[in-house]
Parts: sequence; structure tokens; C-alpha cells
Amino acid sequence: MARGIKDKVAILGMGCSKFGERWDMNGEDLIVEAVEECLDDAGVERSRIDAAWFSTAIEEQHVGKSGVPLAVSLRLPYIPVTRVENYCASGTESFRGACYAVASGAADIALAVGVEKLKDTGYGGLPQRMRGAVADMYWPNASAPGSFAQLATAYSAKHGVPADTLKKAMAHVSVKSHANGAKNPKAHLRKEIDIDTVLNAPMVAEPLGLFDCCGVSDGSAAAIVTTPEIAKSMGKADLVSVKALQLAVSNGQEASHNSWDGSYFMTTRRAAERAYKEAEIRRPRDEVSMFEVHDCFSITELVTMEDLYLSEEGTAWKDILDGFYDADGKIPCQIDGGLKCFGHPIGASGLRMLYEMYLQFQGRAGARQLDDPKIGMTHNLGGFPHQNVSSVSIVGRYDA
Repeated sequence: MARGIKDKVAILGMGCSKFGERWDMNGEDLIVEAVEECLDDAGVERSRIDAAWFSTAIEEQHVGKSGVPLAVSLRLPYIPVTRVENYCASGTESFRGACYAVASGAADIALAVGVEKLKDTGYGGLPQRMRGAVADMYWPNASAPGSFAQLATAYSAKHGVPADTLKKAMAHVSVKSHANGAKNPKAHLRKEIDIDTVLNAPMVAEPLGLFDCCGVSDGSAAAIVTTPEIAKSMGKADLVSVKALQLAVSNGQEASHNSWDGSYFMTTRRAAERAYKEAEIRRPRDEVSMFEVHDCFSITELVTMEDLYLSEEGTAWKDILDGFYDADGKIPCQIDGGLKCFGHPIGASGLRMLYEMYLQFQGRAGARQLDDPKIGMTHNLGGFPHQNVSSVSIVGRYDA
């Protein structure tokens, strides 16, 4: 029987580049910026790294579909480097690979790095990757804003939430994230906005307006992981350990018949259920201290709050309007500003979320610092509502 990896892996150090329009740097430069901070934080030489995982989704921005760009950028000492890509969960996928290597005993110290250089592609949004049978079957003429607008419509219809009320809840999501992001020096967008600005913004895909959509960005993030025993032997105290890492991938059911009504994410619910079991969390609404979700659109954040079982089904909009997920609420969400303020360099986003959780546990989040968090959770969603991959990571203070 699978036993999971709860408390078998500790985060030794993390690093994150500044996100934004980094015209002055290429992807390799961003890797170095994030990993140098990570190595300094971990207090280890790169020669001690046994293996590395490298996440990037748009391979045209790097040399080939391999781990070579990471190895060359960092002059790694001929160790195994594995390139991974799993839609928008790519960053978390690199972290999962490094953690599994350490938990299994295959590596004592492992590195996870994610990077993307999207501003150089010329796209206003994420580049489209429409190739092969899956794209032909499920994604003809689909756009991200259009598909997630349908998610909003389905949610509104299923739960009887008036369109204007739902728009106000989505607007609160964006206002909350911008207020948090304004306090983060590494965020791309650092300007607060108000409800009226969101509600009166140009429409992108009804009911999603301009401020309901995250942008694209350049950025990189990194983590070095080891066992708690090795971390302690290096003099590390107040360890942050991995409680759970789970991934769920669509099998086509959502798009094949009407058992799915389009108002939620089946993959997120499956990943969350398994993650809570692995982390031994029974009452997530009471036990989770803070979390980051894949807020590619404001409606995605709202729906995910229910799919993670933090809000009861059909009630997240009420919790949002009540301030339950604000910085001073019961469970702060996107305390660093989220995708809304960082943008979404695909390979880096999952690790960037974990970076914020790590800083919070270390008491190093500056103006964003929360009071004594115990459990942090991150969530990524890649693809479209009818076909996607979801990842859920849970980290917290080491208590074994």
C-alpha cells in the first residue's frame, strides 16, 4: 500500500526571480537569478546536488527538449537533469520529481527549477499548443477566456447566483490579489485597484473582464530539497516539510458525456482528496492556514475554493464577499498577489507559489507576513475546464 511522503522531505532553500517584462534577460539568466538565491538560502554548494528537475513548457524558448539548458546555465557537475512539462502544473511537477527522488533515497539533495520567457514570444496570452489527436478532439476553436467564461456561466446557472452578484465576487477576487501584490517587490503588477475599476473594465469574454484575467510574464523559481535528517545535520531549524503532493489528469470523461456539468474541476477535487489523505488533514477549512490557487481567471479561483473543500459547494462567492480569503481573513488566498499580479510564466508558477508558502513559514514575507501559519497549500490547473491537469501541494512546519 502506498504510504505517501508526508514529512519525508524538507525544503532546504528556495529562490525566485523578479517576475515581469524581463527584456534584459534570457531564460538562462532568469534561472541563474533564482538558483543563486536558492543556493545561498540552502547554504549548499551546487556540487552537493545529486539530481535536478527542470520545468519549462515552451521549448522554443530554450535549446531543445532536454535538461541541457539547466545544466549549462548552472554548470552542474554532470548529474542527472530531467526536463518535465505538464501544462500549467509544470513547476509543481519539477518539485514533485525532486521530492520523490529524496523520499525514495535515490538522492540526498535534489534541485527543482522552473522558468519561462513568455514576453519574447509576441503573444498577448499563452502561446497555443494545438497539436495531435487530443487537440483535434477536444480543443477545436477553443480559447482560454471563452472556455473559462463558460465555467462562470455554468456555475451561475447551477447554483442560482445572479450574474451581477457573481461579477462582484469575481471583482473582489481581483481587488484582493492586487492589494496583496502591491506589497510584493517580486510581483509583475504592483498597483492596487478598486471594485469599480474591475466592473467597468473592457469585456474579454462575458462575464470575464480585463481584470478577471491574469497576464503573461517572464520569471523563474527554484527549490532545493533533502531529508529532514540531513537538513538537521546541516544545522537547519524550524524546518518546512512536504506533507503531500498529488496530481490528477483528465481522462476525457468531462468532454465525453453529460455526467460533468461544467461548473467545477473534477481533477482538482480528486487531487485535493488524495492530498488531504496523504497529509492527514480531515478538516481543511479549519486546518489550512493559507493557500495559493491557479487564478488564471477570477472565476477559476472562486470555483477552486470549493473544489479544495474550503468552501461548501455553491457558497464560495459568499465567503469571498465576506472577506474570508482576504489577507486579514480566516484563510488568506494569494497572499503574494497570485497569477493575477505575477503573471504566468508556465514553468515557474508552481514553484513561485511554494516560494511564498516557504517565506511565510520562515517569517520572511515582509509586509505580507501572516501570524504563525501552520499549513500552506498550493494548486495548479493546466488546460481547459473540460480537459486539464490539477496538482495540489501541501507544506507545513516539520512536526515528526
